[in-house]
Amino acid sequence: MAEVGVDIERAAAFLRQGQLVAIPTETVYGLAGNALDVKAVSSIFETKNRPSFDPLILHVASLEQVGPFVSEFPEKLKCLAEAFWPGPLTVLLPRKASVPDLVTSGLDRVAVRVPNHPLTLALLAQLDFPLAAPSANPFGYISPTQAGHVDAQLGTQIPYILDGGACAVGLESTIVGMEEEQVVIYRLGGLDLSKIEALVGQVIVQAHSSSNPSAPGQLASHYAPRKPFVLGNLQELVPQLIQQGKEVGVLSFSTHFPSLPTDRQFVLSPSQDLPEAAQRLFMGMRLLDESAADLILAEFVPEIGLGRAINDRLKRAAAQPTH
Repeated sequence: MAEVGVDIERAAAFLRQGQLVAIPTETVYGLAGNALDVKAVSSIFETKNRPSFDPLILHVASLEQVGPFVSEFPEKLKCLAEAFWPGPLTVLLPRKASVPDLVTSGLDRVAVRVPNHPLTLALLAQLDFPLAAPSANPFGYISPTQAGHVDAQLGTQIPYILDGGACAVGLESTIVGMEEEQVVIYRLGGLDLSKIEALVGQVIVQAHSSSNPSAPGQLASHYAPRKPFVLGNLQELVPQLIQQGKEVGVLSFSTHFPSLPTDRQFVLSPSQDLPEAAQRLFMGMRLLDESAADLILAEFVPEIGLGRAINDRLKRAAAQPTH
């Protein structure tokens, strides 16, 4: 398995050699490589078994470090970056030729963000190149929110995992860009939409693309457990499927089911707190996927605040893969 530790110098040395390292962020753990080294970027796609038409995100240490990689930074997007970086916001910007085509899947915009994690910010500050870093998991599977999740899935394929503890947000970043003069959300994520709209006014949400994404994380089927994952009314589905003799696992917003063993159910937030539910979502999906359940039942959370991003991940986990 990979070496797991908190040695920033060691992580930096591997990255300078063109190798991949898992890094912690406030959203999920990333599988990072030198974004300007095409061989390193290729190995990200190979290690994740990620299709090359799904673009990657550039991670930099500060707003000032974006300049060499983008040809334009519209005022509204810069306003958002100034307000929310470091943080769970990714900005889609016209790219310069310095960014390899493989990073952007040949598209003319590059996704950039400044992650909010002290270890990764310190690592980025030591490097003279940005890091390309999608989530550190096999493509399409549940995103990792702890170092152990990465080690279990990719530990035999990478030399080092920088252990920054459990991710504080637990959902991928919100991706924003501009079309004409309008701010567009390409992926709902860890930054609440209302906070964005408070700064730039009403936005358009365009968060799905089944096979031709214009930004990272837009595929319709994604973040999915290996087991069948069914969304619906738990009060009806649980007794119905138990009666049919099914070994069900349950991912609920706040309800505990006395009829089920505790190791086959996961409550996202007993107090119905949406940030807590977001932070625990991928961990709950992963635990149920590793349980004795034959299938996993889940329910939508309230469609407000971070609830929209949680529901987006639940829908994608339940979608049938199209790739």
